[in-house]
Amino acid sequence: MSTEFIGGFESTYLPAHDVDVLESSGHTERWQEDLRLMKESGISKLRYPVRWHRIEQEDGVYDWGSTDAVLGHLQAEGFWPIVDLVHHTSYPGWLQGGFADLRFSRSYLDFSIAFAERYPWVPAYTLFNEAFSTLFLAGHEGIWPPYGRGMESFVKILENVFPAVAEASHIYRDLLPDAQHFYVDTCEGHVGYDNVGRGYAAMANDRRFFLLDLFLGRELIDTQPFVQEVLVSGGEKLLEMQPGHVDVLGLDYYGHSEWCFSERGGLAPSRTPQGLAALAAQYHEHYRLPMALTETNIRGFAPDRVTWLKYTLEQYERAVAAGIPLHGYCWFPFIDSVDWDSLLANAAGHVDPVGVYWLNEDLERNTSSMSTWFQRAAAGCPSSEIPAFRFQPPIDRWLQGFIPQLDHWDWQDPPSEEVGMCANTRTIHSEWEVVDDFVW
Repeated sequence: MSTEFIGGFESTYLPAHDVDVLESSGHTERWQEDLRLMKESGISKLRYPVRWHRIEQEDGVYDWGSTDAVLGHLQAEGFWPIVDLVHHTSYPGWLQGGFADLRFSRSYLDFSIAFAERYPWVPAYTLFNEAFSTLFLAGHEGIWPPYGRGMESFVKILENVFPAVAEASHIYRDLLPDAQHFYVDTCEGHVGYDNVGRGYAAMANDRRFFLLDLFLGRELIDTQPFVQEVLVSGGEKLLEMQPGHVDVLGLDYYGHSEWCFSERGGLAPSRTPQGLAALAAQYHEHYRLPMALTETNIRGFAPDRVTWLKYTLEQYERAVAAGIPLHGYCWFPFIDSVDWDSLLANAAGHVDPVGVYWLNEDLERNTSSMSTWFQRAAAGCPSSEIPAFRFQPPIDRWLQGFIPQLDHWDWQDPPSEEVGMCANTRTIHSEWEVVDDFVW
């Protein structure tokens, strides 16, 4: 049975700069071209963003014009969109407190209802993309607005946002009874190398399940290491929220989804990664839900991406062969992203070399070995027929922990003309620096 491939476009809004990645990547001007390229690649199912921050630029006033055009095109052309209502910090700019703004829940629910009533034909939806990682970066790590730090801040943001997402899932069961809710979040794995590291890894492995357990109304025990932290931080009310509904669990897997820990700190990617197949089995054992691989990519030259495609597709195939219910493989995004080298802190227009099609400095879409092999894989080519191009620096060092899993491959040199072929070589060589020691 061949793997069903899914497309997708990166779209996150940068509230501090009033620009989103669909705009900075040129998709808002070239969306018909991008969808044509996707269709020519054999892709009809795709994750597609609904840009709340542009639709509702004034509280309670919706402008559906551009959304009508794109979704109407998708419907007419036979695409099967999984619409994405909130992708990371993609909320209206007038919510100045972001996820901490007390107007968020009301506004989010009003918008969600208005969307469902306008587009009752949509077959699938993601109500809030990567809820854990998004709210953790915004509420605990101080990386995204509102730049909260620590567990108390994280818990307060969860209380302000997450019950509304659960409520929306029930509203959508009534408004869109035939559509599927794809609950999408990171697919994580953590290991420890000493007593301190094993203790932290146990907490992190408990933490990875916490939000979805909460969303599904599963019993959370106060002896669980992360649940203890939530309770100590005043999260008793959060644990009493009404549960939501999920049809499909979307797993987002990257090299940095796996961490290793010791008394010296943490490192990603792990020096001993378990791999997608092993982690998918853990998530299946925990949830027993239909699943899909809803995101993966690697930042590198086109041949590096081909090799990561081979690896993740091989892992996907192994999981399916073992009875894991994976129903879709999504390389995300379909075209290069922009400004993720700063985790969207800066709107510098830095092209992020991660897509199936690569962008030059003029944002023109370009083919490569990646687009060729992606199209073949989408047409049914198994991972065993995809070439294993030797990873180039610094990816070879960054992914060194994965190499033992790949010792059965016949490696070959990448096409020489494609090494260095991307708009932003600087991004590859500055973002992923492998350190000799662990760091917190």
